[in-house]
Amino acid sequence: MRRALDAIREFNEWTLQQQIELTEIEAPPFKEARRGEEFKRRLEALGLRNVRIDGEGNVIGERPGTGNGPTVMISGHLDTVFPEGTNVKVTRTGTRLAAPGISDDGRGLAVVLAVARAFRDANIQTPGTILFVGTVGEEGPGNLRGVRHLFGKGSPGKVDHFISVDGTGFGITNAGVGSHRYRITYKGPGGHSYGAFGMPNPIHALGRAMAMIGDIEAPMKPRTTFNVGLINGGTSVNSISAIGTMDVDLRSESQAELDKIDQQLRRAVQQALVAENARWPRSDVKLSVQVDTIGIRPAGALADTAMIVRTAMAAGRALGLSPQTGASSTDANIPISLGISAITMDGGGRSSGAHALDEWYDDTANGYAGPQWAALVVAMLAGLK
Repeated sequence: MRRALDAIREFNEWTLQQQIELTEIEAPPFKEARRGEEFKRRLEALGLRNVRIDGEGNVIGERPGTGNGPTVMISGHLDTVFPEGTNVKVTRTGTRLAAPGISDDGRGLAVVLAVARAFRDANIQTPGTILFVGTVGEEGPGNLRGVRHLFGKGSPGKVDHFISVDGTGFGITNAGVGSHRYRITYKGPGGHSYGAFGMPNPIHALGRAMAMIGDIEAPMKPRTTFNVGLINGGTSVNSISAIGTMDVDLRSESQAELDKIDQQLRRAVQQALVAENARWPRSDVKLSVQVDTIGIRPAGALADTAMIVRTAMAAGRALGLSPQTGASSTDANIPISLGISAITMDGGGRSSGAHALDEWYDDTANGYAGPQWAALVVAMLAGLK
């Protein structure tokens, strides 16, 4: 018994060390290459076959199956939300590890490596091939570019089941929250606030649009939201700005509701333009508006009765866990929207401050069970009896 406990402790410390070391490699949006190269090296060290970096920057390693079983892909995402130059040195206070990205998704990457090591050490042979992956572009600016590539022109072949390990705890995401993100810009010539007074004002048009957006009615079920997150424009207090810009985020668990609220947003944007131009009928100046897409993430869901969800639930219960299903925006959005069996699983432990500089991870809340849970789900999906 003592030997078994010592082995578990050693394995868990090894997993935490992977998490720390990968977290301490910067991986800003679109600059994940250095972390990707290191993740590739670690997959190779674990004996995986055909380890490579694809055209988008995803890292892929293979563990061939023994027969014609289902192909399972398990992934964590390489990128963080933090800009270049962020201090990502991990500090330890008691059982708490703190650093930007330590849980999102340093934990997911460590769990992927832990599953690969566990299968190697135990010489587990599955009928189906298992693909171990580190994706790029999961966070906002990346717009899921890595997983889009994997299920598009960069496909490694047919994938029967997809698992993303992202974050901490013991939850299952089987509903993908879709999002439409836009940069909306009102444009005009601008001028002096006194001398040019009487022309349409892009910032005033922006204000009209924001007021109309604020009055949009969004359903509580399925949960649907809207937000003006950033506004910009102007050069001085006594200038009529040449531009007024806002970044808008729309989200829903339902693609149909997301499309509806998108239409309401576009109506508000156009109505604000018409109203601002009409406010100054004597002006020869007319404003225009430009809508640029920042990111589109499709919505979709798997029922709790789907095989992959039932497998994850059963594996969790076998380990004494009580996993719950839910909705979020993750790499699983893409395969779910394509009708592929896919979920996102938490990686165990607990954390706080995701996307903040004071992000931390604590492994004492059954953290060791995270890799065990993921390994059991992967093995079952890959056809192990």
